[in-house]
This record gives sequence, structure tokens and C-alpha cells, in this order.
Amino acid sequence: MSEADAPGRFPLPPNATIGILGGGQLGRMSALAAAELGYRCHVYAPDADSPGMQVSAARTVAAYEDAAALAAFARAVDVATFEFENVPAATLEVLAPLVPCRPGRKALAICQDRLQEKRFLAQAGVPVAPWRAVASPEELESAIAAIGLPAVLKTTRLGYDGRGQVVLRAPDEAAAAFARLEPKPLILEAFVPFAQEISAVAARGADGATAVYDAVENRHRNHILDLSFAPARVPSEVAAAARAHAARVAAELELVGVLAVEFFLLPDGTLLGNEIAPRPHNSGHWTMDACQASQFHQHIRAVAGLPLGSAERHSDAVMRNLVGPEGMALVPELLAQAGTSVHLYGKAAPRAGRKMGHANHLLPREMLGGPEGAALLTRLRVTP
Repeated sequence: MSEADAPGRFPLPPNATIGILGGGQLGRMSALAAAELGYRCHVYAPDADSPGMQVSAARTVAAYEDAAALAAFARAVDVATFEFENVPAATLEVLAPLVPCRPGRKALAICQDRLQEKRFLAQAGVPVAPWRAVASPEELESAIAAIGLPAVLKTTRLGYDGRGQVVLRAPDEAAAAFARLEPKPLILEAFVPFAQEISAVAARGADGATAVYDAVENRHRNHILDLSFAPARVPSEVAAAARAHAARVAAELELVGVLAVEFFLLPDGTLLGNEIAPRPHNSGHWTMDACQASQFHQHIRAVAGLPLGSAERHSDAVMRNLVGPEGMALVPELLAQAGTSVHLYGKAAPRAGRKMGHANHLLPREMLGGPEGAALLTRLRVTP
């Protein structure tokens, strides 16, 4: 029996309590969506002032390895989920026998490890760039010989927003990069000269029903997502392929919740799967204002055993991350703009590289690629 099918009372009745492992902004926005659907949330995280705890009905401040605290948490909630995929596997090992956990250990285990993730994507029919597992300097040398340079050396765990990876352009860079990156083992991936990065967010209920949002086009700055354009300005067949891949990945993972799949789009129109995130995703934040049911509402609906909502886009959107002091300096201007919604995460210190919030800029459907969209991008000082 999987965690998604573990005993529990589903659909959850109003005022039931949803436990969220992790207190970051994704947990915060999930808790806000849960409140709109009539649920209470109990956030479990090590940081007492985490964004999720600011808006939750209950909190547990404890380490993810604290078995006694986890058992008490399980007794206090009706279902448990997580807002980031680096929750230790041992945490779910403690919780799973005590309370239904959605999406569960399978999705967590695969998406925590880039080696498992690459194998899974290939088995699910999603093409990936050439890669090799690297556990020693000798294996790195062999991997470089097989894949060639440039290539990207990455940790298999705990990397995000550009952390835990190094681009290798010459053989003499390999030894230092191998020594610096932790934890090991590592993975070497071919450097992909992509034309665009796109992603697709899919929701899947416990009954297997799936709702997939429009694929979006992503731009990064300093390895952190800067802008997402919804819908992606790509050929319709490319967008359809991305959405189909996301739906298939959700089904193969037996997911109950929301996931995002990131892709590289090559100049010839080929899509290569890059990463899976088994939870709401930064590139899906536009759904909060451009869709009837946001990715956070979908996640809560799935976790609570409710029917999924519509993933149809009623507006085109540009999502802008507000990062560090520079991002926060834009807030007064953004709040004054018609058609713009600002979502702040309640973080006290706007450090460089820290995601403080995001803004969604809306315009009528099917106008992002036309003159109105170009005018919006100009007003936002965004290069089309």
C-alpha cells in the first residue's frame, strides 16, 4: 500500500488539519490556499520564524530527525505533505505508518537524487541529456571522455538555484571541482546549448485525475528564476509535448499533489527533461492570478482528496521574482501598477539572492505574443 492510499478519512472534511513539512514560501502559499478551502494547517520546520508558520494554525519547531516530535505532529494532523524535496527520507519513514503522506516516499526518493531522477525520466519516456554517475576522480575522467566538454558537474542531492554545480570547460578544472562539491556521489551532465528553458506544472488527484497548466517560458538571472512567461512563446506542438510529459511523469510517480517538470528546448524543437520538483514550483506562481485554481489550491485539493480544479488560463501572465534588496525596492512601483498583483513571503532580511516575493502581471488571453504583450514587457523593462 502506498502512502497515497494509506488509511485516512478522505475527502477531508472542513476544519481538518493538513500537516506541511517545511516552512518556506511554498508552505506559506499552500497554507493560505488551504485556509480558503476551509482547512487548518500545521507547519513543521526547524526555523521558528519561517514564512509558513506566520500563516498557519499550528506549528512544530523541531528537527526533521526528531522522532518524538514527528510522532506528536502525526497525531495532530489528518494528512501530511511537504513543500520542498530535501526533507530527509527518514522523516517520512517515521510519519508514513502514522498518518497518510502525500505525495509519499516514492516521489520524494526519486526527486531527491539526480541519478534516480535521470533514470526515471528516461524510463518514463522523457528524453534527457547524456549523463554519467561520478563517485571518484577516475570515474569523472571516464565520464568526461564519454560526454566531452563543456559539461556540468553536479551534486546528486541538495542542489538548487545554481548551488551544487560547476561548469567544466577544460580537463584541468575537473580535480578541483570534484574535491569542492559535496555531498558525493556526483553526476556529470552534458552541457546543453538550449534555446529556451520551459516548464510545465501538473496536478494529480488520488483518483488519478490529472490537470496540467500551460507550459511556460523561464528566464534566469544569476542561476535564480527571474521571469516566467505564460504561456510559453513556443510552437504549439512543443507546448503540448511538455504538458504531456508532465502528465506522464505524475502518473508514473503515482503522485498525489502537484509537480513541475523543467525542460531544455533545443534549437531544433527537441525537449530534454532536466529536473522534477514534486511540489508547487516557482515557475507556477503565475497561476495564483491567471487561473481559477492555482497550483497551491490544486496541491491542497489533491492532498485533501477533493476533486481537482480547472487548470485553464483565463489571462496571459508574466511572473517576476522579487529577489534581494533590489527586488524589494520595486514593490511600491509594482503595487501602483494596474493588472499587477504582488505576493510577499514575510521574510525579514532581504539578502542578496534571497527570494522575497513575486509579482504577477496580467494581460488578456493570447496577447502576450502580440503588440499589447510587447508594450507590457517594455513597461516592465523586460527584454522580449
